[in-house]
Amino acid sequence: MTTSETVRTATVDQGLSEKGLKAGSVGLIGAVVIGISCIAPAYTLTAALGPTVSEVGVHLPAIFLVGFIPMLLVALGYRELNNAMPDAGTSFTWATRAFGPWMGWMGGWGLIAATIIVLSNLAAVAVDFFYLMLAQVFQKPELADLTTVLPLNIATTLVFIAAACWISYRGMETTKTFQYVLVAFQLLVLGWFAIAAFAHVANGTAFDATTIQADWFNPFAVESFSQFAAGVSLSIFIFWGWDVTLTMNEETRNPKKTPGRAATVTVVVIVLIYMTVSLATLAFAGVGTTGLGAGNPENQGSIFAVLAGPVMGPFAILMSLAILSSSAASLQSTFVSPARTLLSMGHYQALPKGFSKISPTHKSPSYATIAAAIAAAAFYVITRVLSENALWDTITALGMMICFYYGITALACVWYFRAQAFHGVRDFLFKFLAPLVGGVILLVMFFKTAYDSMDPGYGSGSNIAGLGLVFILGAGVILLGAVLMLVMYWRHPQFFKGQVLSRASQPYNP
Repeated sequence: MTTSETVRTATVDQGLSEKGLKAGSVGLIGAVVIGISCIAPAYTLTAALGPTVSEVGVHLPAIFLVGFIPMLLVALGYRELNNAMPDAGTSFTWATRAFGPWMGWMGGWGLIAATIIVLSNLAAVAVDFFYLMLAQVFQKPELADLTTVLPLNIATTLVFIAAACWISYRGMETTKTFQYVLVAFQLLVLGWFAIAAFAHVANGTAFDATTIQADWFNPFAVESFSQFAAGVSLSIFIFWGWDVTLTMNEETRNPKKTPGRAATVTVVVIVLIYMTVSLATLAFAGVGTTGLGAGNPENQGSIFAVLAGPVMGPFAILMSLAILSSSAASLQSTFVSPARTLLSMGHYQALPKGFSKISPTHKSPSYATIAAAIAAAAFYVITRVLSENALWDTITALGMMICFYYGITALACVWYFRAQAFHGVRDFLFKFLAPLVGGVILLVMFFKTAYDSMDPGYGSGSNIAGLGLVFILGAGVILLGAVLMLVMYWRHPQFFKGQVLSRASQPYNP
């Protein structure tokens, strides 16, 4: 049986159908590489290590582990949904089948909004490190300041977005080749950094050599729940992106098994990378608030930009290149998720039919990929011109949307398989308990973050009428999705009436 026949057989009587993507173009290793790329460990760590240390100090490893748990639990639920319904729409399709078209549409919107926002951020970070790299290569520090020239910054960012869009448009084969090189390079440099940091500790040349202790891995040792919640919120963000492996399910070999396995492997590999690098950083720099200390507020923007020189010596430029390649690679691979979700929503008439167009040459979502690029570019230009605080506060609000659509999808797994949940230990653990716990944790974090972000001091400290800008932006994006959904109901009611992709008439029970 061919791959396409496997997909077709799996979707009989479920209302699902193929979209014309190139089947069998990605294997397990390729999917894991793209998953790691989308998470962008080098970029994510340099941006997240400092802020997380400022919240929880030496208990950084514990918080990373706590953030890893709901991600793993949700990934297990995603795997079960994919086994039953391999479809590029993932959250949109699965929530529709479990809860109906309205919840499905909002689940899809949460994924699209989150990825469009992060695309603009990734492009901005890539541009920052591009000019920093030029400054280091030509030994002219003033070149790094070019990123602050707004017209040049915007023009360069648009070039990065266009280049990433072009690679994505050419399909998964081109994407896969591009990612193998950039992911391998950033992992090599992160490994180099960790080994060099531990060597400095062993040789007595570390800035603030700190002995690793078992207490670092104890989440209950964090001083307050607010600090704990803030740390977990940050750690959830740094694991986000593994679900890209599921949106490729119609293009993988063995679409019922490979995407789910790739998601689980990706999450496990990422937590191992994070734990190794974070322990090396703490052991070398400590958590002090002065000098090279990881708790120094001046180091929080990019911890590796500060530590790369002392740790790696003359090879520090490799870290800048690794972060540049990490953000550029993630910029490109992140296009996979929104493009395929938009494709699926167009295919099932939840969006205008133009989104369902496939490139006849590359078998990729042509219209949807370009639409995602235009949306990301427009979002960046508008927010960057209006206010840099608005741009970064929207990134902070991103955590709300991640928890929103991950939580919906996890609970969709519980509800869809409710008739099968108690048929055996495996069904109970993977189709009921794991996604239930993971989904509840993420939805609790969604409401907690929403509540906390109402505080005018949250994020950049910007507010409107005393209400925090982070909350206004996060809630505003979700509300915008609801408005667009009503517009689509008015223009294309067939999907919302269950005439195209309907809610499962009875619980899944093969």
